[in-house]
Amino acid sequence: MPLRDLIRRPSRRHFACALPLVATSLLAGCTGIPEGTQAVEGFELDRYLGRWYEIARLDHSFEEGLDCVTADYSRRDDGGVKVINAGVNLETGEPNLAEGKAYFIEAPSVARLKVSFFGPFYGGYNVLALDPDYRHALVAGPNRDYLWILARTPTMAPDTYQALVERAAELDFAVETLIEVEQGTACPTR
Repeated sequence: MPLRDLIRRPSRRHFACALPLVATSLLAGCTGIPEGTQAVEGFELDRYLGRWYEIARLDHSFEEGLDCVTADYSRRDDGGVKVINAGVNLETGEPNLAEGKAYFIEAPSVARLKVSFFGPFYGGYNVLALDPDYRHALVAGPNRDYLWILARTPTMAPDTYQALVERAAELDFAVETLIEVEQGTACPTR
């Protein structure tokens, strides 16, 4: 099934994947930020919009088994951010697509947003580190169970990756359990 069809007709699996996120968000403080961390200030949404590739993540049920993961951000008419997350289970070839919406929690110059993929329930999206040229980012959820290393390209220089991992370790994330996401030739043409 083409990815565009999944947007129009979400599968049962789509909703099954969203439910753990909802439950986790409700139990984890929803739109919070991990204690002792701070979101990037001086944030410029227009520079953040566009495609990001997931380079690594802490594993969680709603992305389990997914590689070739991307996140596309664009403006919504209501002032929010449209979020399209896509990935593929390379073992089965099954695509997974989720469309959500995000809104700033504080001033738009602070990189703290609340994001929802399912109804009225929101979870925290906190940019904790961001390259001055908006080429790579370290993003956390509402607590230390959620962490993503994102880049504008499917690959990241090893020294840049290591610096982001070290920053996450300084912030007490369990970096030893990071999963590196396949973004190579096995991924479908983008």
